[in-house]
Amino acid sequence: MAGSHVLVVDDEDDLRDVVCTLLQRAGLRTTAACDGQQALKVLYDERPDLVVLDAAMPVLDGWQTLERIRHLSDVPVMMLTARDGELEKVRGLKAGADDYVTKPFGRQELVARVEALLRRAGDRETETVVYDDGLVRIDFADARATVNGRTVTLTPLEFKLLATFVRHPNQVLSRDQLLELVWEQALGGPTDQVKVYVGYLRRKLAEATDCEPIETVRGFGYRYRPEP
Repeated sequence: MAGSHVLVVDDEDDLRDVVCTLLQRAGLRTTAACDGQQALKVLYDERPDLVVLDAAMPVLDGWQTLERIRHLSDVPVMMLTARDGELEKVRGLKAGADDYVTKPFGRQELVARVEALLRRAGDRETETVVYDDGLVRIDFADARATVNGRTVTLTPLEFKLLATFVRHPNQVLSRDQLLELVWEQALGGPTDQVKVYVGYLRRKLAEATDCEPIETVRGFGYRYRPEP
């Protein structure tokens, strides 16, 4: 956990500097961003281990930024906001935040919560190793996938979708199930994006193999059937 990289996003210079200083004193490496657009660029370029994200920002606020982050990555996100109402907290957690801290916050509590999120993320990483069925090989630690020995370049969301399929081989997964497992959205939500991203993933896999390991089960969903 020491040396983990934390992205701190807040449009208030003083508060952003305080959070960075606290985390640095705890042995963490920090990068600061003053708005959501800058945060997304850092996320794409540097792949931080955790994001501390302010909710109220101009141009692209924290909620919009969180939505875009969840399309790119499953990195842990801690929301910071001055609103302490229950509905506001529920909104953050349902949108994909991993924790929610209200301002003003206790400095020791903030650091402890960041460290707890990093520990949980580290525990998840150590549980996974390498998957290999003879056709698809996934190195979960490096977030790298190869098909027939050829590296396939995937977005974080496409990688998460493929990882979900290989963890459920020969099992029919409905669009609702994929929406819950990959997008972490409640059952009954809009499933059009599932169809779109399965199409993206299929096209990239097709560039490396003649077979089609992800098949459509009409009326039910999709099934991953590896054929080495």
